Amino acid sequence: MEMNVINMFIAALAALLSVRLFFLSGEKKQYRKLIEKKTRVFEKVFDVSTDAILILSENNKILYSNKAMVGILGLTDGFLFKNLHPIPKVKIDKELKPLDALLKTLHTVSEEKVHSFSGVNLLPAGHKGRSVPVNLYIENFSEKNRYGKWHTIILMHDLRNDEKNTMAAYRHKLTGLPNQSQALMDMNALYAKIHLDKNMMLALVLIDIDNIPQLRAIIGYEQVNEILKKFANYLTILGKKYNFSAYHTFHNEFLLICPKVESSDKVIGLSEEVQKELASFYKMEDARLHLTASVGISIYPESGSTLNLFDNAYKALAQAKKSGHGRVSLFKEEMLQHDYDELVLYNEMHQALEKNEFEVYYQPIVDVKNREVVSAEALIRWRHPKYGLIAPDVFIPMMEKTGFIVDIGRFVLEEVLKQLKRWELFKFRQINVSINMSLLEIETEGFIENVERQLIHHKVNPELIKFEITEGSAMRNSEKLDNEFLALKNLGVGISLDDFGTGYTSFSYLKKFPADILKIDKTMIDYILVNKEDQRIIKAMIELGHNLGMKIVVEGIENEKMFDLISSYECDYMQGYYFSKPVPVFEFQKLLRK
Repeated sequence: MEMNVINMFIAALAALLSVRLFFLSGEKKQYRKLIEKKTRVFEKVFDVSTDAILILSENNKILYSNKAMVGILGLTDGFLFKNLHPIPKVKIDKELKPLDALLKTLHTVSEEKVHSFSGVNLLPAGHKGRSVPVNLYIENFSEKNRYGKWHTIILMHDLRNDEKNTMAAYRHKLTGLPNQSQALMDMNALYAKIHLDKNMMLALVLIDIDNIPQLRAIIGYEQVNEILKKFANYLTILGKKYNFSAYHTFHNEFLLICPKVESSDKVIGLSEEVQKELASFYKMEDARLHLTASVGISIYPESGSTLNLFDNAYKALAQAKKSGHGRVSLFKEEMLQHDYDELVLYNEMHQALEKNEFEVYYQPIVDVKNREVVSAEALIRWRHPKYGLIAPDVFIPMMEKTGFIVDIGRFVLEEVLKQLKRWELFKFRQINVSINMSLLEIETEGFIENVERQLIHHKVNPELIKFEITEGSAMRNSEKLDNEFLALKNLGVGISLDDFGTGYTSFSYLKKFPADILKIDKTMIDYILVNKEDQRIIKAMIELGHNLGMKIVVEGIENEKMFDLISSYECDYMQGYYFSKPVPVFEFQKLLRK
């Protein structure tokens, strides 16, 4: 407490004492009821104070004590106007004195208004030697009456409460893990060690559990909190095994600080182990909620100096989230070379469309039975004159936020239809092409009419076009959206349900959704070669799609073992880097000639 506040507090206590003594004197009985009410008001005010208050007479009779002081001293009922006994002791510096002896000394040797003692130890009687750390404030108050010539007002600020509040300030309220404030303090200490040990590597791992808002809408606030607490407990146990410290920074975000790292591969392996465990954290009766986490990693010295290590972990996390759910991204200094200005890119988007800087890449989709390319996914790319080829996860989110995605969607549709017509004229093998469609596009007025107009203009068979929409967007379950999907189907084009497994599909809605193709997301098969449960899930998803009359595409195939395993589940098509990355049209045409 500041001294001016203490003086005001003591003045109020002195007023309380004067009122009480006046009341007890028996004088002017006509004012007794009024005085009694005022006294009760004072007492109620001081009783809610967390600071302990005691007023003693010259001969150590208790004239007033609030609830906080009753707790500290262990006063029993009926203490009022009785002697304080036994007398507590006060340890100031290294000297231990009974409280009454200290009060007499102060009254004799000093005329100061308030005596202040910071960080002293009070030893209340009966506490078996356990001291209470307090800040102590004492004032002698002169007023001659039957209780003596002077009285003492004593204030004690219990420092144990400060310790509790300090601990609470550095702990997450829900999980009890250290929070970001504590993490920053611990990092500063580690940074100091790094400068002393030049060979030391330090890793920061940021874990962001994906789709928490949607999850709360499905299973409820309390159930999500239980998942977060379970995850926090898991990280604490795992930290003892791998020698890292876990922190709960914000909402669904956790931080791991890993000192003395051996290599970046070890940290990535740890991140993948955490992701794998998280995937099995929650199950419902009729569906399994596949929990995923985006992970951003920065490692000293690989990711740069300690100065920006924390910021770089966040940049890596942002990169992981842009790439989709369940991704791990390691920050490298070259990532800073393309720190794009969103406003600049937004302003240049419209000109880029006019200057033909956008182009369509194609990623093949193969038939499982003969490994023949039977279709392709069309993907937009931006070849910037200054930055070169800009990754789609940089500019597509900006397009979605600004609405420019509608214009780029029209561009992709027209380019794909032109290319299909060229392949027809030059006698290439006929394939269908999937085009990604955002929710904003299909909700934009005139979308269906534009698709119909372009199909007629380019004289392309509608069956060669498939529109892909993500599971999360498709499950919006609005009547208007349902009508738009049906209108597309009536044009003769197909619909693919993309990223299946990353959302929380209602099976009753899936049954009536007019999709021809179900695309199982890459995150669902990342651990399929080692995880038996993932194998059972993928097999069940393929069977489900077939039972609903859909063809199945499994994305993210990266090697022969994946291909062989998933082939055994009788899926129809596959897509992934094992066959080809997205490539420009002239490279894709080579695949069609094979």
